[in-house]
Amino acid sequence: MAKEEDHRKKLHIAMFPWLAFGHMIPYLELAKLIAQKGHQISFISTPRNIERLPKLPPNLSPLIKFIKLPLPHVANLPEYVEATADATERQVVLLYKAFDGLQEPITRFLESSKPDWLLFDYAACWLSNAARNLGISSAFFSIFIAAGLGFLSSKSPGDRVSPEDFMVRPKWVPFPSTVAFRRFEILRIFNMLIEVHNGVSVLKRLVEAMRSCDIIAVRSCWKFETEWLRLLEDLHQKPVIPVGQLPPMPFLDEDEIDKWRSIKQWLEQQQKSSVVYVAFGSEAKLSQHELTQLALGLELSELPFLWILRNESSDSDPVQLPTGFEERTRRRGLVCMGWASQKKILAHDSVGIFLSHSGWSSVVEALQLSKALVLLTVSNDQGLNAKVLEEKMVGYVIPRDENDGSFTKDAVAESLKLVMLKEEGKVYRDKAKEMSLVFGDRDLQDRYVDNFLGYLETHK
Repeated sequence: MAKEEDHRKKLHIAMFPWLAFGHMIPYLELAKLIAQKGHQISFISTPRNIERLPKLPPNLSPLIKFIKLPLPHVANLPEYVEATADATERQVVLLYKAFDGLQEPITRFLESSKPDWLLFDYAACWLSNAARNLGISSAFFSIFIAAGLGFLSSKSPGDRVSPEDFMVRPKWVPFPSTVAFRRFEILRIFNMLIEVHNGVSVLKRLVEAMRSCDIIAVRSCWKFETEWLRLLEDLHQKPVIPVGQLPPMPFLDEDEIDKWRSIKQWLEQQQKSSVVYVAFGSEAKLSQHELTQLALGLELSELPFLWILRNESSDSDPVQLPTGFEERTRRRGLVCMGWASQKKILAHDSVGIFLSHSGWSSVVEALQLSKALVLLTVSNDQGLNAKVLEEKMVGYVIPRDENDGSFTKDAVAESLKLVMLKEEGKVYRDKAKEMSLVFGDRDLQDRYVDNFLGYLETHK
């Protein structure tokens, strides 16, 4: 009888992230944490995206079922484009149109499988109403942190019509905060944010997702974003539940183990806490000028560095390292093309600081391992993330021209030396260690997932 009762308590949860790896990966991490508790997950995406996701640990494979929905054909969108990483800026608009074409097949799947809960992303703002009509509860699961959601929240998204409107603290934020975009940050994404993509702008999708769902689940925790989480509750008048920071589970397949061995061999030859680790995630793309200044800044700093450089051959305009850079720095620097295990690299004793785009998955990995942050934002919500980290003295932002975002090799070199070596950078090194007590506390993060599941179990 007890076993039967335990079985009845297990949930079936469907997940549907936006077609970007910066969204799919956190969704998958949450799926793995939920599956560890014995619940069943249906993870919905397109075939090519599912094939490119990290492999599951064998013990979780029976509990996470991948549902492959072919992406509808859209004129001028190449067949291989199934994620933002595959797309040019113009093609992203078409990707939204194709994504919206999944509404009918995913509704049919929900109707036939009848999950207890649906976790959906902002782009699928239309899905919560379909779920409600089928008697399925829905949660908007935001991979954006609470500060980003709070900054972008608005009952009337049409109120903000110019870049300047996104460069100041919104009127609905009642506490002091510097969280806002810099001019060059908002100019890079302004059209994407407010222009209509297949009838709905990104900002309107986000606001509608928060309005239409039953609850809002946020990749955050109370100890880090207390004021912003409370603000979201006040603004939206519904439960706002942090699910923790979702630090990735360590799991490497054989190919990744082989690549890690060669990187580890190089790291073993470096002094403790001496290496600058440089990586900009799977999708952030630097311009040729930015990459050149970054490389020359690394060279000028004279610090040891490990640079994981993703310069895909499929890029329409691939960038190149400065002529002779690798030869000049080979005694103290290593450039690796393609993917590498970031968690393994950051965990190594020789890594001292992390130069990053402030994508939140990278931030989480760094802070759980006490690595100080030097930040160079590229796009999307990274500017808001960087402001939060700067406010809390957790990350140092490389100085840039506020209008065009340009920076110099000297700014890069001085920023790295400040955080790595100088007395005035000690606060960033100390804060990173302090934050590891939150971001790196597996028991604490596990309790957030338990609390979230407790709500889902009692309100299905």
